[in-house]
Amino acid sequence: MATRRKRGIGRRVTRWVLVMLLFLVALTSAQVVAIRFVNPPLWRAAIGLFPGSFARVKGRYDTTWKMLNHISPHVRRAVVAAEDQRFLWHHGFDFVEMSHAMKDIVQRKRKRGASTITMQVARTIFLWNSRSWLRKTVEAYYTLLLETFLSKERILELYLNTVDWGVGIKGVEAASKKYFATSSSNLSASQAALLAAVLPSPHRWSVKRPSPYVRTRQQRILKDMAKMPLVGH
Repeated sequence: MATRRKRGIGRRVTRWVLVMLLFLVALTSAQVVAIRFVNPPLWRAAIGLFPGSFARVKGRYDTTWKMLNHISPHVRRAVVAAEDQRFLWHHGFDFVEMSHAMKDIVQRKRKRGASTITMQVARTIFLWNSRSWLRKTVEAYYTLLLETFLSKERILELYLNTVDWGVGIKGVEAASKKYFATSSSNLSASQAALLAAVLPSPHRWSVKRPSPYVRTRQQRILKDMAKMPLVGH
């Protein structure tokens, strides 16, 4: 009797765990499907459902949303060249860059980033600020959902409109107005490359006062832009 009772309890626990997992998968899938139609600035009233860092931003920001095809093609090419050159071909994870990053860690070289554009969108929109393994695991999960339910064009649009470009500057339109006093649709190749050059560390590197290192990155990005396909029309 005791053995049967234990088995019965075990089956009930297993069922509840499966039900909870299915519920979480359904909820998170619905979140991701929603951003095919709803832009993150509109989520401020739904922080409980969308607890991402973008929704939790405090203070006043220019939240002008730019459709991808209204953003300068130079910006689109520059960001892909700087941040994720295999963006159109991978499924959220760039295993080539991950391999290089692991080698750098083993050889104790300067760390390189291996985060793809999709991973950065997952982190910015859905996740909390942390460097824990739990957050990395959830980031990977949301990355898979984004790649499953959204097009590459929509993922890049989300990235360009939510990426951090300095203190109080969220998104390409705000950055364009702040640094170049123009709309993101009008940015030149040189301006786009300079914006992309500071993205790894926008609070340390300056667009207004670019260091020699940032200028070197800008020139390298300008060269790579010619090889990058245009995402969107």
